[in-house]
Amino acid sequence: MKPRRVEPRDSRYGWVVVVSAFFTMGLTAAVLKNFGHFFLDIQSHFAVQASTTSWVTSTTIAMLHLGAPAASALSLQFSQRVVIMLGGLLATLGMLLASLDLSLPWLYLTMGILQGTGLSFAWISANSLVSHYFVRWRPIAFAIASSGECVFVVIFSPFFKWLIETYTWQGALLIIGGLQLNLCVCGALMRPLERTPSPAQETKDNVEGDVAALPPKKRTFFQCSLMKKPEFFLYILFAIFSAAGFFIPPLFLVPFASSMGMDNYWPAMLLSVLALADLAGRLICGWIANMRLVRNLQLLTIVATLLGVVLLLLPVSQNYWAVLVFASLFGFLFGCVVAIHVTAIVDIVTLQGFDSGLGLFMLLRSIGGFAGPPAAGWLVDHTNNYSAAFYLSGVCLIASAAFVVLVDRLVQRRKKAAESKVYCEIIQQEKEEEEGWETAKVKSDTVAQVANTDVS
Repeated sequence: MKPRRVEPRDSRYGWVVVVSAFFTMGLTAAVLKNFGHFFLDIQSHFAVQASTTSWVTSTTIAMLHLGAPAASALSLQFSQRVVIMLGGLLATLGMLLASLDLSLPWLYLTMGILQGTGLSFAWISANSLVSHYFVRWRPIAFAIASSGECVFVVIFSPFFKWLIETYTWQGALLIIGGLQLNLCVCGALMRPLERTPSPAQETKDNVEGDVAALPPKKRTFFQCSLMKKPEFFLYILFAIFSAAGFFIPPLFLVPFASSMGMDNYWPAMLLSVLALADLAGRLICGWIANMRLVRNLQLLTIVATLLGVVLLLLPVSQNYWAVLVFASLFGFLFGCVVAIHVTAIVDIVTLQGFDSGLGLFMLLRSIGGFAGPPAAGWLVDHTNNYSAAFYLSGVCLIASAAFVVLVDRLVQRRKKAAESKVYCEIIQQEKEEEEGWETAKVKSDTVAQVANTDVS
């Protein structure tokens, strides 16, 4: 049987994987972010309340997170290529069946469960393979791949609107489902990375906290035991608090701007500016992280703290231009956090535990994503002021940054302990070699003396 081709880390083909992941992000996360274009049409078609219609998108978001452990486990059992192609088929099937327009519960099953599971499988596996293909260029590679979400959000927004006006929302779903079939093409380009590291390289990577790729014949299973590591548990707390802060501002930014008496055109422009600033943040922060001027966790602490401060200051804005500046800063810093918060998992659990760590990270961060917006809405209802939502978001993000500080300290302590252990082992080995050499010399001298005595 002919073995699969072995690809070195940071190889040229890795950039093919990055381009494929770029389009995967666009066909998954960007599609989900533009589901709002279908909201009013579906609501009027079935003559239901907004809260009932919102369950379509809520179910999709839920499955995007809940499907993460299954996506990671399947990637470990088979390969990222297989799981991405399976995700493409599920996403396409979900949209095609949704276009049949049978009932609203039918949309919960198709656009919600099937589509959400497909998006989760493709998104998780694409991020996983990009991280496995790169060491030196991992931050910038992930930043480029994740920027596909921002680029396609801008492209899909007018395109989806045109599709709905031209072919109705049912026809638009059918066409979008056909577009998502291209996830199978993206998956086909995701060549599995197989490589057996040398003992020296494996030891070096372990000390640096980045274990080399697993040997082809070794099977790895999903590691739920990662939750026992205090640094990873604290990072999950960061994920929960930061997710609560992430989902609040986009939901309340337009209503906040409208409450200031701005025309509908201006608040809508804020979302476009936010998306472009998000793109800039991902690329610039990825480039900074790749320069390794500071550790990933240190950089994450800085940008998460600044993001929280910006959200605390945003309600102070009294005119459109001030809101625009703060919205731009929010988008930029949000992009910075997104660019490194996934790659930082490697620093905590090593590359060997990354797939399981990413699955658990996505699963548990959904707690913050689901709790944040309702909590902010409750505060807005009781204070009759949209500012309360941004205050809550800012506090959550600053609290999340505090957890990252603790994580960084634990990781550095672990690395120092590992380096000390390796150093002690080297000293012990040299000592044993020296003692062995001295013993051999004594034996040699003894033999020589006995020989001289016999001759005499």
